[in-house]
Amino acid sequence: MSSELTFLPITTLSDMVAHRQISPVEIVAALLNRIDSYNASLCSYITVCRESAEQAAREAEKEIAAGRYKGPLHGIPISHKDISMTRGVRTTAHSRTLLEFVPDDDATHVSRLADAGMILIGKTNTTEFACGTMDVFGTSRNPWDLSCFTGGSSGGSANAVAAGLAVAATGSDTGGSIRTPSSFCGIVGLKPTYGRVSRYGVIPLSWSMDHVGPMTRTVADCALMLATMAGHDPLDPTTSFQQVPNYAADLNREISGLVLGVPQQYFYEGLHPDVEAAVRAALQEFQRLGARLEPVNLPHAGDMVTVGWTLMSAEAFGLHAARLRRQSAEYGARARHRIATGAFLTAAEYQEAAQIRKLWVLELTRVMRRVDAIVTPVLPFPAFTLETQETNPPETTWGTFHFNLSGHPALSVPCGFTAAGLPIGMQLVADALDEGTLFRVAHAYERTTEWHKRRPQLEAA
Repeated sequence: MSSELTFLPITTLSDMVAHRQISPVEIVAALLNRIDSYNASLCSYITVCRESAEQAAREAEKEIAAGRYKGPLHGIPISHKDISMTRGVRTTAHSRTLLEFVPDDDATHVSRLADAGMILIGKTNTTEFACGTMDVFGTSRNPWDLSCFTGGSSGGSANAVAAGLAVAATGSDTGGSIRTPSSFCGIVGLKPTYGRVSRYGVIPLSWSMDHVGPMTRTVADCALMLATMAGHDPLDPTTSFQQVPNYAADLNREISGLVLGVPQQYFYEGLHPDVEAAVRAALQEFQRLGARLEPVNLPHAGDMVTVGWTLMSAEAFGLHAARLRRQSAEYGARARHRIATGAFLTAAEYQEAAQIRKLWVLELTRVMRRVDAIVTPVLPFPAFTLETQETNPPETTWGTFHFNLSGHPALSVPCGFTAAGLPIGMQLVADALDEGTLFRVAHAYERTTEWHKRRPQLEAA
């Protein structure tokens, strides 16, 4: 039963906690036991908050017993990516430059989830500053094949959820860092609309492309977490004033009559055969559910990875220039190279990238007027080996940078497995601030498939 608890979705655990069929103390104990067994081999966590989590669980148990139930997240453990500041708990960004950094305040999304009653279980592994390697605390391993990488940069959040070392987690996404590891590890991961969730207290990489979002086992869990995380924050002037919807209200609506766009350029080219078969099968399932598939043209799609890296490198260097001058030797080689590249970009190159970005946004805006959502693969290939990650990794922003550049919400949902048993993710994209449609479409698909129910088989370290 202890192991079973760690794989139950929030919606199920929440109902059990509310009816006092199980205690937050039991849930935390089950998670800590599983972390003890598997974290050494998976490298999911940088910091485990054992004593504070146990204490918070006891307090939640008392509050609920006394009739002070805060809602569906009360007593549910949460894991935060280690670029999210957590008051009194070190926040390293997996960098030697921040090994002793202990924030005095929580990031806004951390405090909002805590106010809803969630219990911090630990800080999950990330590539250095969300763009480098994992040389200090170990490289996160894919629970479906320990010789493979989780994807980055939110790899610890993804493999923790997939392997039952977390009930849910948060991640950040500048070029695909929520969606890529979610796809590789077989979980649900959302990059919300730019401005939907506050980024205050998150160690930045690119001011115009950074996003924060939930990573969960099911679509309903993702919707539940976003409803709490989202909303205007005076500490982040980029956040939207638009009211946050009740995502759960429309979650079970049918998708018959919705129009789903299928790009005719780039996104369906050069796919691994198993990836293509899985995503094509998902498109057929949407048709069976009553949605209409509409071919759409996105001629600039093939340019967006280069544009994304150009703008991200320039913005990252602006953020890191002072620290690089002081502590360059303490940066890992890959993070230092990717960030310092921004110093060598010319104003003309930055301006050209910004202009192409504007064309892309206009192109995508026109398409979104005709469809309710767009469907693509997250990546053209499944997870690759750790050796490949360390030496010459392929481009993992292949299908994701596009929507960081545009700011549209994008959701990764499991849609199959390769013949070798590795997960495959499908990406759904909707209009700005329309995460509700993403949840509705993804939940309809999830109800008729079993991919999200599969569990990796692990041996204790």
